Amino acid sequence: MTTEQLMFSCIRAAICGSDESETLKEQLSAEAAGALYTLAKSHDLAHVVAETLGNGGLLDDGVIAQKFQKQQMLAVYRYQRLNYELQALGAALEEAQIDFVPLKGAVLRPYYPEPWMRTSCDIDVLVHEEDLERAIEVLTDRLECKKEGRSTHDVSLVTASGIHIELHYSLLEEGRAADANDILSHIWDYTAPDDGCTYRRHMSDAAFYFYHIAHMAKHFERGGCGVRPFIDLWLLDRREGDDPNERNTLLQRGGLLTFAEAARGLACAWMRGENAEGVARQLGDYILRAGVYGDTETKVILGQAKTGGRFRYIMGRIFPPLSYLKSQYPILKKHAWLVPICYVRRWGRLVFLRRAGHSVNELRASGSVSADQKKNAAGLLENLGL
Repeated sequence: MTTEQLMFSCIRAAICGSDESETLKEQLSAEAAGALYTLAKSHDLAHVVAETLGNGGLLDDGVIAQKFQKQQMLAVYRYQRLNYELQALGAALEEAQIDFVPLKGAVLRPYYPEPWMRTSCDIDVLVHEEDLERAIEVLTDRLECKKEGRSTHDVSLVTASGIHIELHYSLLEEGRAADANDILSHIWDYTAPDDGCTYRRHMSDAAFYFYHIAHMAKHFERGGCGVRPFIDLWLLDRREGDDPNERNTLLQRGGLLTFAEAARGLACAWMRGENAEGVARQLGDYILRAGVYGDTETKVILGQAKTGGRFRYIMGRIFPPLSYLKSQYPILKKHAWLVPICYVRRWGRLVFLRRAGHSVNELRASGSVSADQKKNAAGLLENLGL
């Protein structure tokens, strides 16, 4: 078995309850365990793999076993801290009568066998843009949060205990197709209050599913999204009572149905122990290579394939289209003459947010993309509908 197959065997055992013990006992040498740890950690799944290995007594005492155990304990600890701060944040916003919608991991954790299995780096919450400053004031005053920075779609804060909060006031981000952004710009129309709450809200099933797919597609095009969102997707597809037709209708409107179908196929193959075929297999190759946070090389290859070459890619990064600028700087809808100022502001963020080094690495990688790499990536993007 390959290292990837070992990892998915462990994931299936932990998430689905399948019995993979005999196969793992035969394949899990000390060398294989080390490679398995490296791969699983690169996708932030070492704690899930550790659950299977620990329950099956499949690791001897040693350095690798200790590393797996540490990742599992860290995952439980991270969950407890995130959950505590999320409850405190929710209570504060509810008391202040500010509408908010928990996003990402906070919504997905209940679908896992244990909530700590779905890790997150931070707490993501959506508020109305007109409530943003008041929400920041509430969190800084009542929870002693510190404001770290502001992007074109969210504000970063840190709690007194060191937990990061991403306070989103928009779900529009660079790299998303116009049709997807059109739906996400009206996301509040798809929300309703949680049971027993007045201001804490949740997205409809179809809207959350659409947002999840859109988020996957965005990160894929930026260099990779890791395996975890595919586990999320597999669990979402097995929820009872949800209407797949409503999901597909919204995905079709947003131009993401083709990508969603490929992602579903890949998720099913991984979680059933089958070989992915066609475009799903190609997608899987990119995902496994890039890891949970993606890599610059993959981002540049996909970017050049999408824009048509190195020069167009670089110019598009320096001077993004007006449609994107308007989504990030709404003032341009009424005052288009401010476009040059918005470009300058965008460039300034590279310096003040310390992203200049990343941009330099991106430019270097852009010069090493081969014709075959660009051609293969272009074919994949076309087959994914991106």
